Amino acid sequence: MATRRTKPGLSLCLMMLTFATPIAGGSAAATADSRSAVTVGTAAATSPYTKWPNGPSHDDGFFPIAVWLQNPRNAARYKAAGFNTYVGLWRGPTEQQLADLAAAGMKVICHQNKIGLKHVDDPVIIGWMHGDEPDNAQSLGAGKGYGPPIQPQKIVADYDRIRRADPSRPILLNLGQGVAWDGWHGRGVRTNHPEDYPQYVKGCDIASFDIYPAVHSNPQVAGKLWYVARGVERLISWTEGKKIVWNCIECTRIHNPKTKATPKQVRSEVWMAIIHGSMGLIYFVHEWRPSFNESALLSDPEMLSAVTALNRQIASLAPVLNTPAIPQAATVTSDNKDVPIAITVKKHKGSTYLFAVAMRDGRTNAAFALPGLAGERAVEVLGENRTIRSQNGAFEDPFDKWDAHIYRIERKPQT
Repeated sequence: MATRRTKPGLSLCLMMLTFATPIAGGSAAATADSRSAVTVGTAAATSPYTKWPNGPSHDDGFFPIAVWLQNPRNAARYKAAGFNTYVGLWRGPTEQQLADLAAAGMKVICHQNKIGLKHVDDPVIIGWMHGDEPDNAQSLGAGKGYGPPIQPQKIVADYDRIRRADPSRPILLNLGQGVAWDGWHGRGVRTNHPEDYPQYVKGCDIASFDIYPAVHSNPQVAGKLWYVARGVERLISWTEGKKIVWNCIECTRIHNPKTKATPKQVRSEVWMAIIHGSMGLIYFVHEWRPSFNESALLSDPEMLSAVTALNRQIASLAPVLNTPAIPQAATVTSDNKDVPIAITVKKHKGSTYLFAVAMRDGRTNAAFALPGLAGERAVEVLGENRTIRSQNGAFEDPFDKWDAHIYRIERKPQT
């Protein structure tokens, strides 16, 4: 993740997949043209944070929606936009920062400094964090260039130290875009060394990463939103599905004066991440061009409105999202072979939820099949004010470029 005014060349910044098919070099949630399927089952929502008494909420209706390195004076505005967590505090935590967050009812994951340890019983703090992007080449100081990344062994040692001081909260590690893109030159001497990452993730309880394809400057990544999904599934693989995975989301120009993510692209990245197993989101809201703006999201009415609506939809679905995915519960076939559709299926309180997203920039028609759902049923497309019909679990729906649709299928067949 980028910090206040530094690292101009670096970007910012669980748990089972439905089943795997390739995403340009990696595996993914179920995608178009997958064929196997099993009967839809049922599972209860559970919080992944119950092992930490002072960690994030244990309520199964809690889904972390965070913002990166923001001034606590804006916490009430972020809360109104559907955010529930701050990640990182500039040169903090300080007493004033924690007081401001408490006044706004906002939780924080922050560094474990002296002030943080003084507040070890403060419910405002729900987690600790490493320094950002240790896997990237590290600055040697102004005008001195960059040295190698921090070694994984150091991250693991720091993790043990932080955990000894307070085992009641999880420890977050945010990694750079090398998680999703092996060719990221910002890793310096460790570029094209993905084997480092299984070692890095031993030093955390929550593994996160950042990549911003909508505003990316390299043509290998630029515009390829699916790199977000690829990074999520790689983290899940590297942690063997045993740790919580979060990821970062772009919503400003960052360093790109010519373009920024559209609201639709942001929504697509979010659902790509969640469908592939992400259990928490961290929005990166800084912008350097055309001028520096730490809280650029709050200055962009269109994007703020879209992100607020998206956050509220995620919050409303949190009990569903906290249920395990049902492996091989559905198949999907795309009419356009160049636009695969990724899906995951969950069940909550008797209703079946199918989450689907177009993984490429193009249009297609998707045919879904959920063989465990007999008879004719209503399929509500959440947030779109429309309903379609399924017959014995089969239905079709069109996808425009980067579309994401969420389907809720009624419990019982119509009579």
